[in-house]
Amino acid sequence: MLLFLVGYMGSGKSSLGRKIARRLSVRYVDTDSVIEQREGASVSDIFYYEGEERFRELERETIEECIAAGEDAVVSTGGGLPVWHNNMALMNSAGTTVYIRRTPEQIISRLSPYGRQRRPKFRGLSDEELLAFMRSNMAEREPFYSQAHKTVDCTAMNDAETVNFIINCLTENE
Repeated sequence: MLLFLVGYMGSGKSSLGRKIARRLSVRYVDTDSVIEQREGASVSDIFYYEGEERFRELERETIEECIAAGEDAVVSTGGGLPVWHNNMALMNSAGTTVYIRRTPEQIISRLSPYGRQRRPKFRGLSDEELLAFMRSNMAEREPFYSQAHKTVDCTAMNDAETVNFIINCLTENE
């Protein structure tokens, strides 16, 4: 079982992914963390010094490695990964994809100052600018995210309920 979590930056893919992997007793992979460890640089630095295209190449390599490993795993992807090339189709063919859907307001309320600062596209924006940017950017990405096998609308669910919902969806498909 290979589970890919997709969704916007700050939607909770990493925190939910760790919890799901623990509950399922499978390996957990965070594509951003893998890239940072391998490259010896933060996502922000890779964006700044090498560009977004290079970062997206590294993301693609990471998901290809997860698929090639043939292990059961929960993979939390970067927010832009599903938008590039045919990444969404690749993940859909290799495993189960789940879209973690949250409103911009929910994401903003979840972000710590550090979480906001470490995301290159959020850096330096006022609250109003951030909200406007997120609404526009999320609308652009929605057609890709919505290709996921399952969509979890987290509007009325806390993280524990979301984890239970996703695990129940997986066991229904077995």
